[in-house]
Amino acid sequence: MNVNEEIGRRRTFAIISHPDAGKTTLTEKLLLFGGQIQVAGAVKSNKIKKTATSDWMEIEKQRGISVTTSVMEFDYEGYKINILDTPGHQDFAEDTFRTLTAVDSVIIVVDSAKGVETQTRKLMAVCRMRNTPVIVYVNKMDREGRDPFELLDELEQELQIAVRPLSWPIDQGARFKGVYNIFEQKLDLFTPNKQRVTEKVAIDINSDELDANIGEQLAEKLRSDLELVDGVYPEFNVEDYLNARVAPVFFGSALNNFGVEELLNCFVKIAPSPRPVQAVERVVNPEDPKFTGFIFKITANIDPNHRSCVAFCKICSGKFVRNTPYRHIRLGKDLRFSSPTQFMAQRKSTIEEAYPGDIIGLPDTGNFKIGDTLTEGENLHFKGLPSFSPEMFKYIENADPMKTKQLAKGIDQLMGEGVAQLFVNQHNGRKLIGTVGQLQFEVIQYRLENEYNAKCRWEPVNLYKACWIESDDAAELENFKKRKYQYMAKDIDGRDVFLADSNYVLQMAQNDFKSIRFHFTSEF
Repeated sequence: MNVNEEIGRRRTFAIISHPDAGKTTLTEKLLLFGGQIQVAGAVKSNKIKKTATSDWMEIEKQRGISVTTSVMEFDYEGYKINILDTPGHQDFAEDTFRTLTAVDSVIIVVDSAKGVETQTRKLMAVCRMRNTPVIVYVNKMDREGRDPFELLDELEQELQIAVRPLSWPIDQGARFKGVYNIFEQKLDLFTPNKQRVTEKVAIDINSDELDANIGEQLAEKLRSDLELVDGVYPEFNVEDYLNARVAPVFFGSALNNFGVEELLNCFVKIAPSPRPVQAVERVVNPEDPKFTGFIFKITANIDPNHRSCVAFCKICSGKFVRNTPYRHIRLGKDLRFSSPTQFMAQRKSTIEEAYPGDIIGLPDTGNFKIGDTLTEGENLHFKGLPSFSPEMFKYIENADPMKTKQLAKGIDQLMGEGVAQLFVNQHNGRKLIGTVGQLQFEVIQYRLENEYNAKCRWEPVNLYKACWIESDDAAELENFKKRKYQYMAKDIDGRDVFLADSNYVLQMAQNDFKSIRFHFTSEF
């Protein structure tokens, strides 16, 4: 197969949602259809002592939530599918925002009873910024929920995008009978089965067979619902979906395998193959002959037996070949990778080559930072991997003086992963951790203890916001740093950061020092 054919069969997408809408369960069922797993572990069932395939960190298994993005790939009907399962919990939103820079399309999971929730709105805003095509999967139809038409109205209003249902539920809750697949024009009836893929029957919508299968009343309701759908929503147009103007909607229950296969079959046909990526210098097309890629995520300790770091690289153009030297733009040196890997959650296998759209793992011995670019020599910089200004701060202190080295290494690696942000206070030299949410502090403490054998304790500090500062007027900047000496810090890259202890102090600083620019994301 030539490079263009390989590009054409790639589908790289992220699954995003509010916590608990069923994102990880959906990922797992997609893997089930892809033949990657034979039996799905019901994520939170205690009877089956298994956890979701994509949640591999100890803390994820204990909490039943995803705290880090995991990458999985499989082949399905001739297509090569790369799924990124992201954390839904708002405390880990930054990991999700960064992941969205590495995908070509997105599936949003919505809970049928709760509708659109806060986190879904935020993530959709990021998709809109990048014009990413979106498919919506309305989950948990086997539980009592809202009326489908009401849900569609809410999706349009809250996500600010036109919608078009491509499947339609037959009743809901305990009476849920299955879905009618509008995209393929056939009816799929299911028996609930969490463990294995169930058989389906295809029936013509206008035949008496429909009445025999689901009863006259439901058959009538289904026919009138479908008529209404066709009357209210314009015909589905793939171009509108690819240009992020319309979001196709599917209904189902991921836990019971309802409506997942319909979603997957339609997805592989209509979803975009790898798209051009905007670099600072130029637009990089997947068909460009030379290899380019960027690091969007770094994870330490995927294998608890080996203290190894893996940098996730999204390939943007050309072909990646094992053991070939590639230029690391920031360091200005060539690196070879003898064991690049592809992932099935934490199971990984070494690969010889990879193509645009693929996500590969590169062993990292401290060479990489998030946002680094690799090329065949061209000087390129990919943009769009921001860190956001944290809103919660604590001093991190060593709780076991015998383990100073382990603690320093642990903090270094976890901050390199982008789990949280590290600032060093210039006034007292103390290390300050900034996060988006409280849960991140717990994850850091847990991982330091379990992965690095180091204990830390937290000390509260009253701060409002951290912001990066810069100015073209060196004297003014120096004056500001002297006046605010107690509140100045350096970030992990040695840039100046102002730690404001209240909104009032921040506004006063902005008024008094007009020539200083205050930034609330690290990308400027």
